[in-house]
Amino acid sequence: MVTSAAVFLLPQAMGQSTVFGGFGVALGLLVGYGSHTLGHRLAHMELPLDRSLAELTAHALSAGAIIGIVYGNMPELGPLLGLAIVSHKGPAGYAAAHRFVGRGGEWTAILLPAAGVGLAAVASSFLALPASAAVRGVVFGFATGVFLHVAMDFLPECEIGSEVHESLAREGDAHALLDRLRVHAVASTAVGGVAVFLAWTVVG
Repeated sequence: MVTSAAVFLLPQAMGQSTVFGGFGVALGLLVGYGSHTLGHRLAHMELPLDRSLAELTAHALSAGAIIGIVYGNMPELGPLLGLAIVSHKGPAGYAAAHRFVGRGGEWTAILLPAAGVGLAAVASSFLALPASAAVRGVVFGFATGVFLHVAMDFLPECEIGSEVHESLAREGDAHALLDRLRVHAVASTAVGGVAVFLAWTVVG
């Protein structure tokens, strides 16, 4: 996910405007971080809906809107577009489904909320951005920043007191296990990046 955002989105933002594209990336990272914080606060509230499904729906609609605006304003579309979307949304969808099932839910329940990506993308693709390089740089950069935040949010923190540590449900010294998980996380992330590179060489 990090690789696909850096390879397929970041050059588009910098190609529009190096300065405003950079500001857009920073804005996207900030908004993504703020939204994550707000979602965590809402998790402590008793709401008449399933929190996991609500988060997935909100994420799908917002991601779809960004995808539609960005790729709807690109000069041409091709196989790299599909690779960019699949290489980013594929892992995110799998992680969301895995977490939902791990909490006792049925994976089929996420199919409808997940469809929000395509629906929002189709609707927002009709929005034409102004020709201004500054505006387009901010928009493309914003999309890059948001997608980078989502990607980095999936990178596990295998430290004492982290969510991974708490999920181990074991007593005693967990340093050795966390060390192995940390190495596994780095290795799997590297494999994912190589997979995106190989797919790019084939499709591109």
